[in-house]
Amino acid sequence: MNTAHILLSLLPVIVITEATYKLWIPNTNFENASNWNEQRVPCSGDTAMFLRDKGVSVYVKSTHALTNLYLPLDGEFILPHGSGFLAASRDDPECNQGTSVNFNDADRHQWLDPTLWSSALSPEDLEIGRFLFSVDVENIPCHNDDVIFSPETSFRVQLKETESANQLRSISVLGKKFTNNEDFSQYLKSPSGKLQFSGLAQPQITNSRCQDSTGCLCGNDGMFRDICSARLQYTRNKCPEATCANPLQPIGHCCAICGVIISLEYSSTFNLETYRSRLLHAFLSLMKYSSIKLAISKVRSSSSIFSAVRLSEELIIQIVLIDGKEGSLAGSDALQLGKDILADIETHGETFGITKAEMQFATGGVTSPHQKPMSAGAISGIVIGTILGLSLIGVSYFLYRMDFCRLQDFQFFHYWRNGSRMRDTASTMDHRGFENPIFEPSEAADSGESDWKQITQPESGFQLSNPVFDSNFDV
Repeated sequence: MNTAHILLSLLPVIVITEATYKLWIPNTNFENASNWNEQRVPCSGDTAMFLRDKGVSVYVKSTHALTNLYLPLDGEFILPHGSGFLAASRDDPECNQGTSVNFNDADRHQWLDPTLWSSALSPEDLEIGRFLFSVDVENIPCHNDDVIFSPETSFRVQLKETESANQLRSISVLGKKFTNNEDFSQYLKSPSGKLQFSGLAQPQITNSRCQDSTGCLCGNDGMFRDICSARLQYTRNKCPEATCANPLQPIGHCCAICGVIISLEYSSTFNLETYRSRLLHAFLSLMKYSSIKLAISKVRSSSSIFSAVRLSEELIIQIVLIDGKEGSLAGSDALQLGKDILADIETHGETFGITKAEMQFATGGVTSPHQKPMSAGAISGIVIGTILGLSLIGVSYFLYRMDFCRLQDFQFFHYWRNGSRMRDTASTMDHRGFENPIFEPSEAADSGESDWKQITQPESGFQLSNPVFDSNFDV
């Protein structure tokens, strides 16, 4: 091994306040069974093997007896007081038959994988496991977050080029807090820094926190695709199948959900942390809602133009509710909580600076209307169909006005033309007018059959001209 650093003691934990905290979950500790291919820690009869050409930092909490230990060419083992390695006894009944146990490749852990971070409102919440639920884009460190790599652990994290755009308020490693780029850059050049942070990228340390009481944007929108790619790297970029018919797509989340999305419009008096506290204490503290995950943050509202989702300049507060149920019950608890939140906003929304609230939901049984944007084909079809329809109407009207398209058997025009022809015929009639034998019975009754024949075959100069059957009638 070219480089081996033995750290005998660790600095105490630094308590950080007034921010959102992001804790890196994976570690490369020797005692972590998930770091070994056998899913167990090597025992005395085993040979512990580290990949020869893979740099790694390993924290060893206790003493381990091993038959053999193969070290990497470049790595470090952090050994606090009382930890180390011993040559194992050949007769250890607790280890059964010894075998080779390989340490997994630590380079698989990416900074942009949202499943590898935990969020909390305080270091104390991180310690007791009171974590926040967030959409994927906001589950990795945001621009105003404090990042913590736990003391008494070792780690290795992959930083790609896109992570250089990631801004942080501060970062703590092995209990040491960095609040500016210069100090952190120097640490990355150290032997430990090179083994813990793999790659050429470097997050930017700003030491600034959100100054807007209504909330600040996370700032990771530009890395959305890379974040989702990192999250879905082990599932061939496929999201788990949602159990409801028409799942919802929260802004900033990689996969669709069964649950509820509430969008809030707000005034300058709105305070994001105050309202988050109300939701947590007034609703999620109730036993019936204890299993629901709630995310609340400020986001850019999305719009769909020919199904290409884009982020607009309008800022809204997005609340996402997921209950984890499946089948016909998927999202049912989240829907009930959503209704309770809307009822609370109806009564107290003005007090919290909320001016408007809209809810979308997707459960195993029902789905809210217009819960997702129309597809490209549907929107294109509607637009093209409308244009063609208007064009056809315009062309038809033009041809009609130019007398190129006159329908001779079209009843509407026949009616008005017939009326004009009847008036012309009437002007040539005798002033006696038209004698209708059916409605003048006084004459018809006395005349008998001869008079009926006279009407049908008149010998006088009077004739009834019927324009409907007039062979000379035209339009």
